[in-house]
Amino acid sequence: MATPRRISDIKPLFTNLAQTNHYQVTFGGLSTQLQTYLLKRGVDPIFTGDSVGLLVQSTVLPTTSFATAQVDDNFMGVTEKFAHTRQFSEINMEVYVDKQYKTLKFFEHWMEFMASGTHNPIDVPAQYQKPIIPLSRKNYSYRMQYPKYYKCDRTKIVKFNRDYNIANEIQYTYLGLFPSSMNSIQVNYNEASIMTVSVNFMFDRYYAGNPDSLAEALGSDNNKQPLQPNKEGNLFNAANVDTDAIMRQYQKGSATLFEPQGKVSSNFDTTKVFGSNTNSQSTFRVV
Repeated sequence: MATPRRISDIKPLFTNLAQTNHYQVTFGGLSTQLQTYLLKRGVDPIFTGDSVGLLVQSTVLPTTSFATAQVDDNFMGVTEKFAHTRQFSEINMEVYVDKQYKTLKFFEHWMEFMASGTHNPIDVPAQYQKPIIPLSRKNYSYRMQYPKYYKCDRTKIVKFNRDYNIANEIQYTYLGLFPSSMNSIQVNYNEASIMTVSVNFMFDRYYAGNPDSLAEALGSDNNKQPLQPNKEGNLFNAANVDTDAIMRQYQKGSATLFEPQGKVSSNFDTTKVFGSNTNSQSTFRVV
């Protein structure tokens, strides 16, 4: 049965929707060897750490899926499925190309570095070293670098709203990210337009929320809710409390406050935090 609602009741919900055109991309965590390789080709750390992220004119927020296995024999006539592997799909970025073509050089030489073992050997023991062959030689062959040199672990995208508030943003940090392919760029004598390059990236996994050590210390990492005072001024952070422990204390009629480090700070009456009606749905949130 549908419940009639007034427009005034639902207006606050539909007038506070997120928009797609407020975000920031930052490339970080590039190895020293990769940054040195890029710097020799005119791509400085300031451009890689700040400017190229601002030139990303469109991208996607990451999503995930699960690979499942099917079991048919546990219960007669029942087919069950279970998740066994978390999967991450590749992402795409459309990036503006600057007049100095640093954008193209950044991605082109990043991918070149990945297979530069022949002319740019890194950490190869002396007994295994071979003569360096320039890229322009006909007998050049490709040798891959170790992943720790070409993958980066601090590239992130922060999605926020027009009325920016740090409490109302969502952040994704990519771990093990590297460019897997670049799409061809068409040039012609038609009407001029801004040049863009489309780059596809693969990554090992992503982390949702702020991964900084300060956020961990404050208990606000991984999208956890930081310490918030209730109406009586007491601090309560459900993100740092075990869910089952909260419910056991809630059912007993008493509970304990916890600081971010897990220390017991004070006892409090659940009727002050959860309301006088202990049978009603609780209003706290546990992440």
